[in-house]
Amino acid sequence: MEFGLSEEQRMLADSIRRFADERVDGERLKALVDGGDSANVDLLRGLADLGALGILTPEEHGGSGMTLLDACLVQQALGRNAVPIPFTASAILAPLAFAASPGDAGAEWLPALAGGVRRIGVGLSEAAGRRSGAGVKARSGKASGVARFVIDGQGADAWILATDEGGLILVEAGATGVQTVALTTIDRSRGVLEIRLDDSPCTTLLAADPAVAARLLAAGRVALAFDSLGAAERMLERAVAYAMERKQFGRVIASFQAVKHLCAEMAAEIEPCHSLLWYAAYAAEAYPDEFELMACHAKAHMGEVGQFVARTATEVHGGMGFTHEMGLHYFFKRIGLNRQLLGNPDQVRQHAAALQGWQRSAAAR
Repeated sequence: MEFGLSEEQRMLADSIRRFADERVDGERLKALVDGGDSANVDLLRGLADLGALGILTPEEHGGSGMTLLDACLVQQALGRNAVPIPFTASAILAPLAFAASPGDAGAEWLPALAGGVRRIGVGLSEAAGRRSGAGVKARSGKASGVARFVIDGQGADAWILATDEGGLILVEAGATGVQTVALTTIDRSRGVLEIRLDDSPCTTLLAADPAVAARLLAAGRVALAFDSLGAAERMLERAVAYAMERKQFGRVIASFQAVKHLCAEMAAEIEPCHSLLWYAAYAAEAYPDEFELMACHAKAHMGEVGQFVARTATEVHGGMGFTHEMGLHYFFKRIGLNRQLLGNPDQVRQHAAALQGWQRSAAAR
């Protein structure tokens, strides 16, 4: 038996990579990031035409009804070019949240999300690790509190937020009592918000059910890991290409053993990540009891590998690697933010330990 991607999945990933390569080269990426949210509308329209935005949306709502692994392959392909669009929240997390909801709120939103006409940001940071003063409480159709680091929150038409009780609510932009603060992060290709609610109207997508909210958090962690994998692959490709053309002492630097070792180490670290991440995403449907734990392993490991590749690829470029003109910083920063969102490696490993009962058994001893 062959364990790997199907031919259809490889074709899907290839088509998105071609789209990203054509639409978001170095100069275009700089223009998109500098131009702000409005500059990315054509990218959303193009991905909608390819069916990527509706990849998890059921067919009855205008989507493809595919699996989390398929959606994450698209995320990886977009990460290779640090494409600045709100894919993680609108195309992965929001459809999964609506699918878990017993109501019909998804009937209104899902076709618009699949068509790229509307966007939804998702705030799960408090479910991953709450900071002082943060948290959202919902009761009787009203919500109050603070949600921080809402993924793809800027420019969204609404936000799905985790509540302190373990539920999920939908808050529309422009609702009374809603204040938003754009958070400045190292990665300008992704809009992250802090949302403050003061008795704001909300729709309850899911009443208190920590298990469902935990699965949504796991899906977010896997998606971010795939995004970092794509960025790491691109940094390695660019490091090898630079080493093959940059000359020093009359020779290309790729001929020096030290540079060869740096590139080989990056490749050796990246390659095993493919099977780990594939399995983590595959487990969402095939082995749901393992999914949350595998998501922790994938997020933590990719966070460490991504950081190593980002640093090493920059070193291969020498002093040029730190310059704005070289453009490596887009991938470096993308990997850096992905490492922290929804739990850094230490936090995620603690979660994995708790899932396996290690912390309880250690306390008993």
